Amino acid sequence: MPPKTKSAGKLISFEGSEGSGKSTQIARLADRLQKSGREVVATREPGGTEIGEQIRNIIVHNSKGDEMTPETELLLFTAARAQVVREVIAPALKRGAVVLSDRFLDSSTVYQGIARNLAPGPVAEINRFAVGNVMPDLTIVIDVPTEVSLQRVRQRASDLPDRMERENITFYKKVREGYLLLAKEWPDRVVVLDGTLTPAAIEKKIWAIVQKRLG
Repeated sequence: MPPKTKSAGKLISFEGSEGSGKSTQIARLADRLQKSGREVVATREPGGTEIGEQIRNIIVHNSKGDEMTPETELLLFTAARAQVVREVIAPALKRGAVVLSDRFLDSSTVYQGIARNLAPGPVAEINRFAVGNVMPDLTIVIDVPTEVSLQRVRQRASDLPDRMERENITFYKKVREGYLLLAKEWPDRVVVLDGTLTPAAIEKKIWAIVQKRLG
């Protein structure tokens, strides 16, 4: 991993399987931080910029998406990441904001590296190139059992499921296992929370962690 950039701001990334509840918790944490007087910038991957959102559409909704190779998927994700880091995240950190990112480089480590079986060395190197010296100060993994994740995805789908939501249970199990392995590898940065708790209970735990770790 690249060295963390020195800045007045803080970068908190949220990770987890599809349907883990990241978006809900990002919104709740943003509200708490804003009420405490902090500037908050929320972004997502892939996306967060005009270019990134176009890349997101290719990854998630393109009619030929099922033909996409793991290597292409990795490069598209990291291209969107390189753009949002330089256009949104780095400037926000420089001016002292708290950035909340719905996914960051760990998603590529898990989804493309572990679940798609790409070699970890190239994935890590491409990640390093994309983010430069911008690394999360804290990564919150909201963990849910694979069956719960799939059930939530089916319940929330108002349209046809997107490309990631169409993956099978084996893929989802690899994703979950990948995040748990990541937490063991980077215990000073990555915190795993039980995503089957109520949203209010998860929110309370996240706020306590943020206050303790980031001040």
